[in-house]
Amino acid sequence: MKMIIAVLLAAAMLLCVGVALAEDYAIATDTAFRPFEYTDDTGVLVGIDVEILAAIAEDQGFTYTIEPLGWDASIAACQAGQKDGMIAGASITDARKESGWIFSDGYYNATQSMAVAQGSSIAGFEDLKGLSVAVKIGTMSKDYADSLSEQYGFTVTTFESSPDVYQAVIGGQCAACFDDTPIMADYIKSNGVPLQLVDGTANEGADYGFAVFSADKQELVDKFNAGLANIKANGVYDEILAKYLGE
Repeated sequence: MKMIIAVLLAAAMLLCVGVALAEDYAIATDTAFRPFEYTDDTGVLVGIDVEILAAIAEDQGFTYTIEPLGWDASIAACQAGQKDGMIAGASITDARKESGWIFSDGYYNATQSMAVAQGSSIAGFEDLKGLSVAVKIGTMSKDYADSLSEQYGFTVTTFESSPDVYQAVIGGQCAACFDDTPIMADYIKSNGVPLQLVDGTANEGADYGFAVFSADKQELVDKFNAGLANIKANGVYDEILAKYLGE
């Protein structure tokens, strides 16, 4: 009888240890940044970021919840300690690192470029003098537009989401827009909107990274990096990109 009790106690202790080791993270993401995160026709959150996180969590053995809060709200929630990290097509930059962002290894390299309405006479930056361009607030695309605005004489108008940026051009509020190239290309293709990318306007680009905002969350970054390396090695990463980008 004592032996049975001892075995049961040992099993219970192992179970408790297993429960203690099982991490459950709260992750924030953007609301509309297709094909990296967006809601499909059935109301389910899908996209490259969503599937990469799911694959990494499975590989590393942790659980999580993911909530589409929007870009600014995701950052604020992480900074306030309400979320453990965010995956939202966040470009890895020195400026962000200096302001407290802690990034994973890069998981996708994206350029930023310009788009205009179909049939527009705008063929390059030099045609923007005296006009306004639309960008999403707090993004690399805004930084890119800002870096060119004085040289080419245009003003920069900010919006909360990529669809709002595109609609500003479609509706004639702005003459052009800047955004991540794969985002605009997917939006134009998927929605049949009357926009076109302008050749020769892309920058060198930067890697997207998973981000946390406290050194206490470094273990989560380490797990992300380890899982990312594994899903690249076993082919799952390429399968995810092929599903959404045809790469």
